[in-house]
Amino acid sequence: MKFTWFNLMPWPYLPEDFREKNRSVWVDIDSKLYDPVRGHDVYNDYLDLLEYADQLGYDGVGVNEHHQNGYGMMPSPNIMAAALTRRTKNAAVVVLGNSIALYNPPIRVAEEFAMLDVMAGGRFVGGFPVGTSMDTNYCYGQIPALTREKYQEAHDLIMKAWKEDEPFAFNGRYNKLRWVNCWPKPIQNPPPLHIPGGGSVETYDFCLDNVYSYSYLSFTGYIRAKALMQGYWDRLTERNEPDESPYRAGFAQTIVVGETDKEAEDLYKEHISYFYNRCLHVHAGFADAPGYRTINTIKTGALSQYAPNMGDLSKMSWGQLLDEGYVIAGSPDTVREKLEFLIKSLRVGNLFCLMHVGDMPKDKCMHTTRLFAEKVMPQLRNIWPDYADDNRFWCSPLDKRATPAPVDGALGARAEAFAGGDD
Repeated sequence: MKFTWFNLMPWPYLPEDFREKNRSVWVDIDSKLYDPVRGHDVYNDYLDLLEYADQLGYDGVGVNEHHQNGYGMMPSPNIMAAALTRRTKNAAVVVLGNSIALYNPPIRVAEEFAMLDVMAGGRFVGGFPVGTSMDTNYCYGQIPALTREKYQEAHDLIMKAWKEDEPFAFNGRYNKLRWVNCWPKPIQNPPPLHIPGGGSVETYDFCLDNVYSYSYLSFTGYIRAKALMQGYWDRLTERNEPDESPYRAGFAQTIVVGETDKEAEDLYKEHISYFYNRCLHVHAGFADAPGYRTINTIKTGALSQYAPNMGDLSKMSWGQLLDEGYVIAGSPDTVREKLEFLIKSLRVGNLFCLMHVGDMPKDKCMHTTRLFAEKVMPQLRNIWPDYADDNRFWCSPLDKRATPAPVDGALGARAEAFAGGDD
């Protein structure tokens, strides 16, 4: 198993009456609710937590891209990833990912992902989400019915930019470039790529065509995810693909761990409530723009997890959230048992652990992160022994990587010694 500690970076200071006074946490949220001075501490706390996960032995530390919202404050996850390349040592730096249909031109993604892979010494794992309807259609004004076509062209341009050794011209429908000459190139060429999806048949095929890992990033939990993930594996069977490696798939799950089931509830209940009450308060009109989903996807019945048919999550009790699989919480034994069921029933080799939830303070988050790393993760590590050698979907770091210089004045001392003529 590969375990990525994933941070959405939500805004932790939404007021208690947020749902009553704001129609959405996304797109048209009142920007007066954001305080840049507080934001300075928030970003640094979130980076501290990601770095802590690296120290505890998580396989990856993950970030992603969203716009104009209080649910996830990373309009540029690449900035966060760049910071992580310097202060993490072993974990993969996972950017899951850049919404490539939004970049004009998308060669920018090729360049920045290449930079990240080089800076991290081959520890980079990337992702190409189509993007939520809120981000792509409402925040960035993309035409819904053209989003997927723009996405495919952006993907083709990025992959060619990485692979070609000579400058070339690209004459697409949306991108017309006389000179494409990607500097730098990534160490891993191409880097391993995971594609976040939400049920689109086209995304299943896209992953299978390109040998990318399909990842379902959900807040409705592993029980509801069964049908969607089974659709992916069924599609693989329909195409007569013999390769059923679980590393072809991944899943995101909200997880909190306490010393006991009661401690988990006492410590984390209020922060789970904050997340489901405020961070997921999305106006139904933004969740699924007409034309965003294709006809084939509509026929499958798959809908956005932000759509109104998902019900009012704000009214769900702690017990309901656990019983229906939205949240996995409890003692290490409880969490391990439920995660083993999740992993086997969904057949996933990549688990994206959502362990910072809502307005959870850093000390509590470090507690659950440590308990999971020490008492849960080792019990699940070798759950897929028959596929232990499948490394196609994970990074391949350099054996010898640069070590950041200390920040305690050692560099200045060396410069002074050089100026004085010392060896």
